[in-house]
Amino acid sequence: MREVEVVGVRVEQPTNQPLVLLREAEGVRYLPIWIGAVEASAIAYAQQGTPTVRPLTHELMQHVIESLGDELDEVRIVDVQEGTFYAVLVFASGAEVSARPSDSIALALRSGARIVCAEDVLDEAGIVSSDDDTADEDDEIEKFREFLDEVTPEQFDQ
Repeated sequence: MREVEVVGVRVEQPTNQPLVLLREAEGVRYLPIWIGAVEASAIAYAQQGTPTVRPLTHELMQHVIESLGDELDEVRIVDVQEGTFYAVLVFASGAEVSARPSDSIALALRSGARIVCAEDVLDEAGIVSSDDDTADEDDEIEKFREFLDEVTPEQFDQ
């Protein structure tokens, strides 16, 4: 397993599909995982430390875990099959729960848990990015933040 860091969320053009971009903590590979707009918002809010009036689902999950006397130790991205990624939540109690990577990442950011990825997943789905892509990546992240500022919950009910 390799530790990864959340670079941010962005919108892939021309499909306008949000993704979360992870980067090896000690390496050169990036791992893009396509996610839903709601999950992208949750990850962006957690990464930015944006307070919410009422708990979002991932905040609620964190509160429930803490109230039960447990804590999230680690998120493991364990597999990718036909473009679908799979993750496991690993708790201090030893419990392990299968989860979507997007939900897992949002929860990890709120709880401070580390995120790791299986080497074979990085081999299959990881990409090596040149330093020239950094400016484009920052622009895409900013565009997605602007999208989050303008989107309303009603737009997701379609």
